[in-house]
Amino acid sequence: MAKLDQNTFSIFKEKIDLYVFLQTIYEKVLPAFQNKKMKLMIDCPKNLWINLDPVRFEQVIINLLDNSLKYSKEMTTTLVRVNKEKDEIEITIKDQGIGIPQEDLPYIFDRLYRVEKSRSRATGGFGLGLAIVKQIVEAHGGEISVESQVGHGTCFIINLKQ
Repeated sequence: MAKLDQNTFSIFKEKIDLYVFLQTIYEKVLPAFQNKKMKLMIDCPKNLWINLDPVRFEQVIINLLDNSLKYSKEMTTTLVRVNKEKDEIEITIKDQGIGIPQEDLPYIFDRLYRVEKSRSRATGGFGLGLAIVKQIVEAHGGEISVESQVGHGTCFIINLKQ
């Protein structure tokens, strides 16, 4: 996070096939979803090329999927969907988890902010994950937003220029 603050971290973009990129992440995280009896689905067109730093952007996707895993119950589904509109690519990660209270939504990308204040670092992390996700998405020239409803799940929306 300190490197992000000082703008000393580097983004090394390369042209990647987003479908192949997401399939690789899917294979990495699928065992964790299966262990929790959750379903993970990827809906992405094939041969969709974008300039991304694959190492940094993998952090983004894995962090969001990890949150979905932590805050969803068994027998639920998490869907990663990619849509292309003109020169923009939208990646959504939607779960059927516990959701985020409306009053917390404006702050979830703030450093050290945790929705569940009672969580310890052992179970709830440091409150840095979403702040880092936002920094990386913005370093790619993109935007990230969230929609959520308590008891119905959360949807993170990432918009990137192609």
